[in-house]
Amino acid sequence: MPDAPAYIPTSEVADVGGAVVAIDVLRAFTTAACAFGAGASEIWLVGGVAEALALADRLGGAVVMGEEHGRRPDGFDLSNSPVAASQADLDGRVVVQRTSAGTQGVVAARAADRLFAASLVCASATARAVDAAGLGAPTYVLTGWLTDRVDRGGEDDRATAELIERARRGEPLGVDGTASYVAATPEAERTLAVGEGHVHPDDVALAVDVDRFDFAMEVERRPLGLCLVRSVPG
Repeated sequence: MPDAPAYIPTSEVADVGGAVVAIDVLRAFTTAACAFGAGASEIWLVGGVAEALALADRLGGAVVMGEEHGRRPDGFDLSNSPVAASQADLDGRVVVQRTSAGTQGVVAARAADRLFAASLVCASATARAVDAAGLGAPTYVLTGWLTDRVDRGGEDDRATAELIERARRGEPLGVDGTASYVAATPEAERTLAVGEGHVHPDDVALAVDVDRFDFAMEVERRPLGLCLVRSVPG
């Protein structure tokens, strides 16, 4: 089994097996974790806006959550805001999520033997779940690392993945340094500039609340698609 992790963009994950961890700290998988924290029973992850709306209808009126180019699309119930998700009435509700980076990384990871979605708010639980999978060092998909963009991005996701990896190896986490770094990245600045109704002023502050939750999030492949479920590793 591999003993060193890999850090790759979404464009390179299609044929990667083993344990794969899709990272999106600002904001998709922070928002997903907050939705679970607010009582959501499961979260279906899709690639397209129309696909999200169609699946929600097929599931019997699921809550649709997410963004396109950072903004809540018409017909979506919730934006890609972790604060909004944490404050929503989601107890027992099924959620469908579509985002421009995070859910794309999950959809692209077709060959993964075990597939997780992660952010800082569930970092240590993710590390325990990956370790328990027994597949060796994981591949971290930095979904914000856009290879077709001049500035590339993904610094926030890389810092998040490195903290999870430190947790997996039993090393000091460096919580304060990572939280401060992520909050000061260009992606954090871009996020807060998206605008009212699409982002909450406290979204970044919530996203860097390391280990806010004690559960991991794993993707199950079902006949209807990719379903994210919460799990509490032993």
